[in-house]
Amino acid sequence: MRPVSFLVMSYVMFLATSMTAAQESNRPGAGPAKLSVAKMIHETVTITQGDAKLSCYLARQDSATPLPGLLLIHEWWGLNDWVKQQADRYAQKGYVVLAVDLYRGEVAADRDHAHELMRGLSDDRAMADLRAGFDYLVRHEATKGQRIGVMGWCMGGGFALKLAIAEPKVACTVVCYGRPVTDVAELRKIKGPLLGIWGETDRGIEVEPFKKALNEAGVKATHHIYPGAGHAFLNETNKKGYHAEQAKKAWGEIEHFLEANLRK
Repeated sequence: MRPVSFLVMSYVMFLATSMTAAQESNRPGAGPAKLSVAKMIHETVTITQGDAKLSCYLARQDSATPLPGLLLIHEWWGLNDWVKQQADRYAQKGYVVLAVDLYRGEVAADRDHAHELMRGLSDDRAMADLRAGFDYLVRHEATKGQRIGVMGWCMGGGFALKLAIAEPKVACTVVCYGRPVTDVAELRKIKGPLLGIWGETDRGIEVEPFKKALNEAGVKATHHIYPGAGHAFLNETNKKGYHAEQAKKAWGEIEHFLEANLRK
């Protein structure tokens, strides 16, 4: 009977693994299922930026083969658990993911605190930190020779766009309801394709002038405006603004965009 018992136990373990993967793929924002059995590495890394020490969250598969990189830029809340969860999720999908902490250790407790932290963050410091994070990904042995993309949400979406303008090595950019740049001369500096994710009822952002400026600049850009969705609709911790139906669609578009532009 021992061979039968062994087969039963193997089947049970297989089911448990499959169910865990299915549960992960079905949670909000998870995108299409993609089973990964690779060992995962999650760590906090410190990058020297001038006289400062920049703390970042790095998530990746323990792979002997180099993988494409993805730089994540947080919302005005800071590098919180939600952003780290996104890093883990994209690492499971086969990216070397680095989430930069632009607030250098602080995470907002409420909207007033978030507003204070964002106002205290200068563009110069943020861009210097992001460039340091991007360079770290480029030099990392796990991404050797691979493409590096950037994605950000809200405040981070605006900085993702600015990094694409400032850094010609950015392979592709995902701007999730970030502040647009409409200076055509600046937009011409963007080398890779761009994906814009927008909520139809987001009153703080004008998408049409941005689309027009990108077109004039010759940037390959795709935009999705989701009906009934507002600002920060992708984040399930945003109790007032999260839109489950549209978020699922948007995450799917993001995943397809990254796959098409970061995989060689």
